[in-house]
Amino acid sequence: MKLLKTLAAAGALAAVSTLTAAAADISGAGATFPYPIYAKWADAYKTKSGVGLNYQSIGSGGGIKQIQANTVTFGASDMPLKPDELEKSKLVQFPTVMGGIVPVVNIDGIKSGDLVIDGPTLAKVYLGEIKKWDDPAIKKLNPNAKLPSEAIVVVHRSDGSGTTFIFTNYLIKASADWKDKVGNNTSVEWPVGIGAKGNEGVANNVGQAKGSIGYVESAYAKQNNLVTMKMVNKDGKTVSPVPEAFQAAAANADWAGTPGFYVLLTDQPGAASWPIAGATFILFHKQVQDPAAAGEALKFFDWAYANGGKMAQDLDYIPMPAPVVAAIKKLWASDIKDASGKPVYTVSN
Repeated sequence: MKLLKTLAAAGALAAVSTLTAAAADISGAGATFPYPIYAKWADAYKTKSGVGLNYQSIGSGGGIKQIQANTVTFGASDMPLKPDELEKSKLVQFPTVMGGIVPVVNIDGIKSGDLVIDGPTLAKVYLGEIKKWDDPAIKKLNPNAKLPSEAIVVVHRSDGSGTTFIFTNYLIKASADWKDKVGNNTSVEWPVGIGAKGNEGVANNVGQAKGSIGYVESAYAKQNNLVTMKMVNKDGKTVSPVPEAFQAAAANADWAGTPGFYVLLTDQPGAASWPIAGATFILFHKQVQDPAAAGEALKFFDWAYANGGKMAQDLDYIPMPAPVVAAIKKLWASDIKDASGKPVYTVSN
């Protein structure tokens, strides 16, 4: 099973990546950011347990809507819901892995790591103010690079996207103009560019279009052999999109002390920190309609926390630290219950 199901070319980007399903399978939908690792976990878990995962990689916005509508056992989103939003929808959320969003390009003669970009310049590209690769702002950051006098083809997400939420959350911190003109959400009014569905669609478009730039979760860049850029972080240091940099961005996160695990990891201080990092989250109803299905889903995530760390690291994701996992399991016991108030899953020690 391929971990990434590449969507069709531009103009036909409506396909949905779905993990193989069976009658008793766990159902979930949402973020494309974690799809590669959920696919890998699902494959290994089905081999062990015989239980599959039917996960629709439709974007965080779709995942939030589906769990709110009770059409899946769990939703998935890279945009954490704020505590008041969780309370309103009677949901709980918890993080599964962390990772990095990386700028990717398709320029003749340019390899991964050849180009550097900073936040203000990236914002100007996505605002449509920087239109060519040999713009003085890009040349200043890359004095030794052979930059073509070629139009920049901007690629962005067309769907409700937690990856977009993380990306634009970074841009509002890096650029006052971006904050004023566009803002931060799962969907925004893009000033310029071509829209593509899912991380898969953005990766596919950048891979095909010369002169393009896009943003994808690191695993998609790795799996599709896309050319990545270095970035200048909050401390003014140039960093590469590697797991150590994603880990550095998460070093100061106060997961257990933050209501609803509402932690954002963009533009973090630290010389080694990658500036566009984030976690991906799972959403459950507090009172579940199908306790057996919810219990089976939590059993899967319990197994993934215990056994899936190496698989996550192989795809450049960062596993959650043990104390955070312990806090998550306490949340399961206290907050995810059946109609009688009984926890739907008991964690075995």
